[in-house]
Amino acid sequence: MDLLLHTFRYDWSMSLVLFGIHLVLLGYLIFRSRYIPWIIGILLVIDGLGWVIDSIGPYLLPNLPLGFITITFFGELIFMLWLLIRGWKLHEPTAPS
Repeated sequence: MDLLLHTFRYDWSMSLVLFGIHLVLLGYLIFRSRYIPWIIGILLVIDGLGWVIDSIGPYLLPNLPLGFITITFFGELIFMLWLLIRGWKLHEPTAPS
């Protein structure tokens, strides 16, 4: 039974690494686009790196205190609020003539 619990924890940590990579890529795309403010893209990249470091950190450096990394979730929160408040007002880009 203990083996199953540890296996779930390892699988969960690796899924958070994939989620962090997803946020880094999403943040990069937002930074490059002109639809969403670039600062939100930077916040999402920081957030994604925080998820990756928080998930891999205990395996690579077990004695390093990483409690401060949990503050990085603000990037996701700001992106969600921006989508709810301003995101529905986006217009389709016009092709240059």
